[in-house]
Amino acid sequence: MHGRGNTIGLRLRELIYDLQDFYLLSFRGSLGIVSKPFYFKDTIEQMDYAGAGSFLIIVLISLFVGMALSLQLSAELSTLGLKMYTGKVVGISIIRELGPVVVAVVYAGRVGSGIASELGSMVLGHQVDTLRVFGVDPTKKLVTPRIVSALLMVPVLTIIGDAVSLLGGYYIAVNVGHQSGTFYWSSIREVLNFENVFTGILKPFVFGYLIACICCFMGLSARGGSVGMRQSTTRAVVFSMIFIVITDFVLTRALLYILGFSI
Repeated sequence: MHGRGNTIGLRLRELIYDLQDFYLLSFRGSLGIVSKPFYFKDTIEQMDYAGAGSFLIIVLISLFVGMALSLQLSAELSTLGLKMYTGKVVGISIIRELGPVVVAVVYAGRVGSGIASELGSMVLGHQVDTLRVFGVDPTKKLVTPRIVSALLMVPVLTIIGDAVSLLGGYYIAVNVGHQSGTFYWSSIREVLNFENVFTGILKPFVFGYLIACICCFMGLSARGGSVGMRQSTTRAVVFSMIFIVITDFVLTRALLYILGFSI
């Protein structure tokens, strides 16, 4: 029992140290956005990798998410005689919840894993130590560009994904559900109010920041050769997805209260 207690205490202490290092890395990486030097080239490269490289997969997944949602809602609402509300429900679901979460999860799986594996290989290859030898701050050089890229690209990809999902929902509602396309788009315009749009734009910024910070921390924490890099990459994606879902719930609850929605 005494040995087990020591093990638990040691793990708890390691967890506290890891959280401390994570918060420090996130703070210093964020501070680098407004302090010199500015690594514009690195930032553009990361934006190209994260944005242009994720465009097709975001479009493909968002299209089928919108089509599947519209198909399911059309079937369920038609039994209640409420098929005309398909566009409104699809619009609210996509803009407020599904759009930001789906894009963030895809971003974490594709870009986040790449960040963790790239930084992990740099740590194991002693490239990060080389930067320190030459007087370059690794956090400023490696973490800040990836945070900036995520803050810009995740919202942009979310807007694109939302638009494609709504188009997919329109196709199903008109061609399968035999609804009026004009009424569908008028329903979409009704849900494009300040509350829904604000919620749909705020979440991607938070998700992007979390993904970038978590994946950078996991990558820079890689130890133990190829096995350690595999573990750090896996942890980066898993923790990113967990915190995306948890943060989505917290933000949804807080925004519903702030914006005055009654439950």
